[in-house]
Amino acid sequence: MITTIQNKQIKQIMKLKKNARERRKQQLFLVEGIRMFTEIPEQYLYKVYASEDFYKEHQAVFEGMEVELVSDQVMKEISDTMTPQGVLALVRMLEYSLEDLLQQENPLLLVLENLQDPGNLGTILRTGEGAGINGIIMSRETVDIYNPKVTRSTMGSIFRVPFVYVDDLFEVIKMMKDRNITTYAAHLNGTDYTRESYTSGTAFLIGNEGNGLTDELTDNAQKKIKIPMCGRVESLNAAMASGLLVYEARRHATGGGLDVCSLLADRISRIFTY
Repeated sequence: MITTIQNKQIKQIMKLKKNARERRKQQLFLVEGIRMFTEIPEQYLYKVYASEDFYKEHQAVFEGMEVELVSDQVMKEISDTMTPQGVLALVRMLEYSLEDLLQQENPLLLVLENLQDPGNLGTILRTGEGAGINGIIMSRETVDIYNPKVTRSTMGSIFRVPFVYVDDLFEVIKMMKDRNITTYAAHLNGTDYTRESYTSGTAFLIGNEGNGLTDELTDNAQKKIKIPMCGRVESLNAAMASGLLVYEARRHATGGGLDVCSLLADRISRIFTY
């Protein structure tokens, strides 16, 4: 059992928790909590750590796995939550390509420019999975999707929704136009989003929480849309706006209904054949 934070493995975990560059270097990220742990695809699981008491109470969960036991104090130090659940795993980073996302028939995609809030990004993944999106494309300046706060707020969706970071969103938009994927910029000067028809390939462009989309990216989109506001509210936050847009698009794509479960089953099967 590991009982000190001076242990080499524990020092590695602490670096992974705090530093995006270290995560990229090692190609590993952290997942903690029993619910998230049970969502990890077997091929991505790298190393498992558990407190002694948690391991004794949940031995069935760890059947066939090699588990490194740590003291409660060490688990508290390596955890990113105030009340550790007793299990933490190192997970290999997932691998997707831009082509994986664009090659699908009539895809529903989200394009995120410079989002900074971990909770927003995690919620966007989770909501996007619920609406049956085909993937998320992010600028390099967007918050690290492997940030522990992001992964935790996805509630497992990080393992099922394909995503990529790209250097040039303008080039991505050009590629989408060439493949008949209509790009919609969420913008205060757009038309009512419910007046559009999202029956073909669709990509929603969502901007930074404070500044929205840059003018340059907005100008490259094929259409501008907005979510009408009542009262004195100017706009919704990025996660809520994304949710409304993707559910509206999915409603159109399914002829007014939302058979989301069958859509998700089909999409998940495609992900693991890439």
